[in-house]
Amino acid sequence: MRPSTWADRLLAVLVRFVGILILLATIAAATASFLYNKAEDSARADRVAIQVNQRLRDHIAVLEGVRALYQSDTTSSGPGIRAYLAALRPQQRAPGMEGIGIAIAIRQDTPAAAEAMLRENYGRDISVWPTTDQPIGFPIVLVEPANPRRDNALGYDMFSEPVRREAMRRAWRTGQPAASGIVQLVQEKGLAHKQPGFLVYIPVYADRDLPPDATRPETVTGDTGTRPIEAFVYAPFRTGDLMTAVLGAQLDAIEGIEIYAGDGPAAMPVFRHGRMGWDVEERRLRVADREWTMRISYGRILERIGRPVAIFLFGLALALLATQLHRMQQRRVGAAQALAEEKARHADDRELMIGEMAHRMKNAFARIGALARITLRESKGLDDFEVRFDGRLRALSDAKQMLVTGTVDAVELSAIVHRELELAGWNEERLRAVDGPAVLLDEEGAQAISLAIHEFVTNSIKYGALSGTGALAVDWSRGEGEVVLRWTETGLATTPDVARESFGTQFIRSMIERQLKGSWERTADGNRLSIVIRWPDAPAAD
Repeated sequence: MRPSTWADRLLAVLVRFVGILILLATIAAATASFLYNKAEDSARADRVAIQVNQRLRDHIAVLEGVRALYQSDTTSSGPGIRAYLAALRPQQRAPGMEGIGIAIAIRQDTPAAAEAMLRENYGRDISVWPTTDQPIGFPIVLVEPANPRRDNALGYDMFSEPVRREAMRRAWRTGQPAASGIVQLVQEKGLAHKQPGFLVYIPVYADRDLPPDATRPETVTGDTGTRPIEAFVYAPFRTGDLMTAVLGAQLDAIEGIEIYAGDGPAAMPVFRHGRMGWDVEERRLRVADREWTMRISYGRILERIGRPVAIFLFGLALALLATQLHRMQQRRVGAAQALAEEKARHADDRELMIGEMAHRMKNAFARIGALARITLRESKGLDDFEVRFDGRLRALSDAKQMLVTGTVDAVELSAIVHRELELAGWNEERLRAVDGPAVLLDEEGAQAISLAIHEFVTNSIKYGALSGTGALAVDWSRGEGEVVLRWTETGLATTPDVARESFGTQFIRSMIERQLKGSWERTADGNRLSIVIRWPDAPAAD
């Protein structure tokens, strides 16, 4: 019974009021979700920056430990530092450094002390290089852990290069770790893929107490007010390896990250991974006495934008749904009537489908029974019957499966041929050579051809070209109202006997004649077998 007009109007007003409340609540929830996700990304960026800065501090702590060891006993710097690093294992505990090295002070044109130390540390003659116009130099006399790539740096005078020299002077002047600008490390020589690099230097001053019997190493003085210095302890870094080592598996959860050596648009990019999104978080990294910039994007567009939008759309949908309740009530009777009519149509469809299924099952069981009887007649025993019957049944099943999975009532001839040859061990390259025009087969024709090709493949594996002796060629053509399939085996060990037909051969021939309305012929001579199947052509579907 239809409600009164005033009650109908009151219900409409209440529904719209509820819809407005739902819409306001969803707007508030979407805004809260957006702000929460933004704060979460900011916190994650903070954690990454802290992690990178902590790793860099760990590296500097290792350098300071090496400096303390070097200062304690300069004469055994090579063996002592090797033993120290072997025990500390910085490459495993804090990976990212290319190594740890020592560059000793020399006056220009007096490289003898440095070359003697290189000879003592590495057992071969290594010269100081390159030639420079600087009055002093700092050639590398030790890089550990040693490997062939790091050997490229031995003897290199780092004070000869302006970017390195500027960082060394800062460390010399302040006594604190100093990072160089971006350079190409000498260890990169000969590498196909070179990474941007930088170095961190810690000075070893000469004004320190030595044991009474110790010989003070050569020292140099620099600008006015600087302390005499005898060496630098340093570490080279490849920026790509460093960031990969620090972040590790976290990179998979980051949409994009960029590292710049400095601040502002002029800063040099030194590391990039992924693709930067719209949600960029920027943080500062402390590399010794320099400041770098990290830009990181998590690309969580689904959480940052998608989830709030989804919440809003869901609330909007609820609000709109609420406004339609009154109309839905009026449509219920009509919907119930339509549902009853739909159920009646479905019942008719089910009966039709059941009848069709029963008909198809009856045909299938009849065909399988015939196949079993034929196979039993020609089988030598139970095992032979099992192999033959399983192969033929699988061929029928494959043809039916192609029809079912393709959701069509026809299957390509090429699919059947390729399927059987693939099971016989042919690779994709050989299968591509087996080609012909498009030929569609209905269910009856597909089953007949599947059984025939399966029989050909089985016999060829036992006695013919697929057994490893001879060559097999398969092709088909269309013309003059018929389809012609040719199966040709050449170079066989013996000429096959085709005068006698087995039960299986007779069954296949009968299926071709009855189901395909076609014919076949077999000829054999000169170690060659040829089988030709012909059947009426059906027009190809557009």
